Amino acid sequence: VPMLSPGAGVVTSRGLIRYVVTEYGVAYLHGKSIRERSKALIEIAHPKFRDELYQYCEQTNWLQRPVTAELELAR
Repeated sequence: VPMLSPGAGVVTSRGLIRYVVTEYGVAYLHGKSIRERSKALIEIAHPKFRDELYQYCEQTNWLQRPVTAELELAR
């Protein structure tokens, strides 16, 4: 049976990842841009961490938080 030795690292490029599954959903990532991947992954993250993840992505210019109707009316 093929096995990795203890402590061995495994490298997978982002282009090879098609799906990420969490208890909050499934994100299909194949062929998507960094921005699209970021949004898809945030949507399946634990709700407690979504705001923090959006903030990080906004700071790095990977993503802009969607404008809701309420925010648009407040302008």
